[in-house]
Amino acid sequence: MLKLSIIIPAYNEKNTIEEIIRRIKAVNLVGVEKEIIVVDDGSNDGTRDIIKKISGIRYIFHEKNLGKGGAMKTGFKAATGDLLIPQDADLEYDPNDYSVMIAPILRGEAEVTNGVRIQPPNDSRRTTLSYWLHWFGNSAITWATNWLYWNNAEEYEGCYKAITKKLADSVEVETNNFDYDNELICKILKRGYKIVDVPIRYYPRDYEQGKKISWKHGFLILWTVIKTRFVD
Repeated sequence: MLKLSIIIPAYNEKNTIEEIIRRIKAVNLVGVEKEIIVVDDGSNDGTRDIIKKISGIRYIFHEKNLGKGGAMKTGFKAATGDLLIPQDADLEYDPNDYSVMIAPILRGEAEVTNGVRIQPPNDSRRTTLSYWLHWFGNSAITWATNWLYWNNAEEYEGCYKAITKKLADSVEVETNNFDYDNELICKILKRGYKIVDVPIRYYPRDYEQGKKISWKHGFLILWTVIKTRFVD
């Protein structure tokens, strides 16, 4: 039986961590075993106390906050599954999409898939400047990545990326920040691997609800995309 390792990087997510794990456990993947690994990245809001009480998971505690990328590195290294997928600790993404994320890999079409978010039809954020700044930043990242790496993905900033453990272990990622996924994907594209886009559901939260990535990270991600193409 194949095993899918779900890596949850968590930092101060006491309001959602228990619910997202419940949803992951409820997903039935026929012929695929699930391994849930929570990497707490130095939380100080009580998230750790909640994690300790949840059965059926593995957890790893960072004594200091390293960043989302640092947590992902720890989780990917500790994973024992044949396939890996990251899962944000909030409720923006639906674990029921795991099956479509791993399907192209199971069919032998690719070793990596890229989740493309289906935008909610009635998104109140569209009336805010913040939304359009994020939209512009995401569009710039997508355009730059596609142009520099000769790819045609619809976007790169969705949480879900499914990847074989073998391939993930072969790629050395330097960053510990929010640009972890971008550096990983860019290095895979640079090697000539095919990446398959998969539509995924998306339920955005705002900063009042705990969203952590900001417009400043957009510049960091864009720089990582360019640097990885010409330097790394």
